[in-house]
Amino acid sequence: MKRLHVHMSVEDIAQSVKFYRIIFAADPAVIKPDYAKWILDDPRVNFAISTHGSQIGLDHLGIQVETADELRDVYGRLQKADRPVLEEGATTCCYANSEKSWIADPQGVSWEVFLTSGESTVYGDEIDLSAIRATQGACCAPKIEAPPVAACCGPKAGANV
Repeated sequence: MKRLHVHMSVEDIAQSVKFYRIIFAADPAVIKPDYAKWILDDPRVNFAISTHGSQIGLDHLGIQVETADELRDVYGRLQKADRPVLEEGATTCCYANSEKSWIADPQGVSWEVFLTSGESTVYGDEIDLSAIRATQGACCAPKIEAPPVAACCGPKAGANV
């Protein structure tokens, strides 16, 4: 059975662990000074946070598989997606030993497909994903900036609350 994987880069692990403990009503399955991971069954997700990554926020999405057969099946689908695939193979990442490949969607969001085979005592090396993140037309697309947090989340001035 597959599990959705989401990895967020954060500034403050302790503050973020406190927040996500409350949101998920669960303690992390793995917690390190620079990393935490929840393996949740409801929703079925592997949610990880770390201080690694080039910018704060969503770092990548992924599909975690449980068997080598599932891994071959999903790898086959990556090959049919008509996008560059980075086959990383056996690697150490996020305090785990895994076999993985990477692909980016048409917007440049990175997706990893992986099978974890065990724990590691080290976080692992960062991988250069620039080869899969290149998107056609990205240089010409308008930059869309998110509104400030207060503009979307707080009451508007003069509004009756």
